[in-house]
Amino acid sequence: MTDLLHHHKLGHGPNILLAFHGIGQDGASCFQPFADSLGDYYTIYAFDLFFHGKSDGLGHLDLVTKEIWAKTINTFLAKENIARFDVAGFSMGGRFALATLESFSDRINKAFLTAPDGVSEHPLYTLASRFAPTRYLFKWLMQNPTVLFKTAELLQKTGIIHSSLFRFTMQVLNTPEKRHSIYNSWVAFRKLHFDIPQLYQKVRSNQVDLYLFVGKYDKLMKPSDVKKLSELIDPEKFIILKSGHTQLVDKVADYCIEILH
Repeated sequence: MTDLLHHHKLGHGPNILLAFHGIGQDGASCFQPFADSLGDYYTIYAFDLFFHGKSDGLGHLDLVTKEIWAKTINTFLAKENIARFDVAGFSMGGRFALATLESFSDRINKAFLTAPDGVSEHPLYTLASRFAPTRYLFKWLMQNPTVLFKTAELLQKTGIIHSSLFRFTMQVLNTPEKRHSIYNSWVAFRKLHFDIPQLYQKVRSNQVDLYLFVGKYDKLMKPSDVKKLSELIDPEKFIILKSGHTQLVDKVADYCIEILH
């Protein structure tokens, strides 16, 4: 599947970083801040995840399983002659960073998880992706978004959802192409879920240096949403930055200068 997965090569440093972006983004734009701040330290392979950027869908497949993902990354590492590497994942990309950690922790030095999806699962995601009837409803809403937009606007006006979450929803769903990408991603990536304590034991036994970042003002991924992992790692490696969701990668890139130098 590596032929379906486009990547951007950023920076020119001697160390390797595999980087996975958030929903509705692409690898280059998401991780340009890393290239700007850390390009002398890292050569960054910033992937366009499936249904995003220049990457295709899944070909003849319906789902990205852990086994398929492991084969994809293993083929890429062999092709690029990469022995050891670091990994970074933002938001949705956290799910792919966790899958990479689970399969390749014996080859990873450092991991930077930023507001990572996959540590916990929002009930709405479970409902929309895991059951056939609700997947059908989800697909219908993506094809007929007026109902969704009016409902979201009402929830925002009544204070049930935060205004920043409302703006983010409008931004990632404001075109048919974006809605198609969101639907396919939610459905196709649903098998990438994790036993966090078990995964962390594997990370710890392989001495991976794992950092977990969240934003103090992030309404999409709150500190409580990563509690399963934050309670396991060293307290100094759970970092809450003064940031919302969309600015987090920039803030983390600046913070990593201190970690790496």
